[in-house]
Amino acid sequence: MFLRKDSHISRSEGFTAHTRVLVSVDQRHVMATLYQIEDGFIAANEVGLSEAAWRLLGIQDGDRIRIRHAPTVESLSLVRSRIYGRELDDDALQAIITDIVKGRYSTIEISAFITTCATRPLSRREICALTRAMVASGERLHWDDMIVADKHSVGGLPGNRTTPIVVAIAAALGLTMPKTSSRAITSPAGTADTMEVLAPVSLSEEQIRAVVVRERGCIVWGGAVDLSPADDILIRIERALDLDSEGQMIASVLSKKIAAGATHLVIDMPVGPTAKVRSAAEARNLTEGLTGAAAAFGIKLKVVRGDGNQPIGRGIGPALEARDVLSVLKCEADAPSDLRDRALVLAGALLELTGKAAPGQGPAMAATTLDSGQAWAKFQRICEAQGGMRTPPQSLHRKTLTAPCSGTITIMDNRRLARLAKLAGAPEDPAAGLDMQVRMSERVEAGAPLCTVHAETPGELAYALSYADANPDIIAVRA
Repeated sequence: MFLRKDSHISRSEGFTAHTRVLVSVDQRHVMATLYQIEDGFIAANEVGLSEAAWRLLGIQDGDRIRIRHAPTVESLSLVRSRIYGRELDDDALQAIITDIVKGRYSTIEISAFITTCATRPLSRREICALTRAMVASGERLHWDDMIVADKHSVGGLPGNRTTPIVVAIAAALGLTMPKTSSRAITSPAGTADTMEVLAPVSLSEEQIRAVVVRERGCIVWGGAVDLSPADDILIRIERALDLDSEGQMIASVLSKKIAAGATHLVIDMPVGPTAKVRSAAEARNLTEGLTGAAAAFGIKLKVVRGDGNQPIGRGIGPALEARDVLSVLKCEADAPSDLRDRALVLAGALLELTGKAAPGQGPAMAATTLDSGQAWAKFQRICEAQGGMRTPPQSLHRKTLTAPCSGTITIMDNRRLARLAKLAGAPEDPAAGLDMQVRMSERVEAGAPLCTVHAETPGELAYALSYADANPDIIAVRA
């Protein structure tokens, strides 16, 4: 909400910038963050509202509204108590998460909760309690099948778009796999962003059910069905703070999967110096935490570690990643072999975990399903069931970055490559991103292409290229 600093309400109520206020119209209310202005943008007796607040209040221009201080948020005392060493139980975490989802916490107060969970790690009991609270904050999907398969990546590896391939293989073999995925928050593409260039992903619960009944699987955006909405709120603040504590990561992953109705879950865990999980020790700790917490909820879970030293596939960005997915599903000769291999390992692990394949036989079964064309046929049917298959868009502007000297590729910085793709416009511009032309340890000659930057506008391309010029070691070539 926007309010003049010199208005009678600001003066009489003692409002200050970023105050949380309760805005009311008739019996409708929203919690809003106050921004104060001093110029003539609005009159002293007027307020301005964000589109979200305007929509929620259902108001018309000229309506009269009531503004007052937000009521005291009692659960904030629980956050403070944890800062001073108290362990939080189910009731406490339920109260905190409920207030966060209802918009009663400011960004600063959510930051305090996230920080206390990071500086003093959550106990196993707290992780389970936080998971339950996050599940309860939104909707849940329920399925008749005894086995409901799912797959999740802990992230941090650009281009690692294995999910559509895994779902197509699993569904082709008769597994139920209603995959709800996220959009990108700080990455160049989320699974939902990539899938959206191929088919609609914003489906209702009824539509999801119809697709899964018809085809056994789907790849949709979880936000459309309000699964664990607390997770989305917390992740946005975690990214801004650059905090990603182990306990909250576990609760984040499991809450989404429990809400989606999963019973069997494979976790893709890339490990590398510029991936999210950077060392074997971190991988062990996270694996133990995920396995223990999943068992508490009756979920069978398997963690599959992988190489996190470089991107997987060639494309980074929604349309470029979708191109790679289609190439693998169609078994094209020039399909990126690393994306194919990783998808087969993950699909194989899921087939073995669910009992569809004997131990050690999962990857071979997955490969047969892919090579026979069954997975590609199933993927096309899933796309049609979700609303129709689309052709990925292509960028309008491109520039290839080249090797400054002859030598060997020694570094491919995942984090900065992801940033370069975002500066080019991904994921907001689906065709924007990077097209990788080299791999780690590959020998190149001076002037050889390293990657091509794709953008929708000349300005975005120039912006991305200026970042590449300032960071010449994103892809390092050593003579």
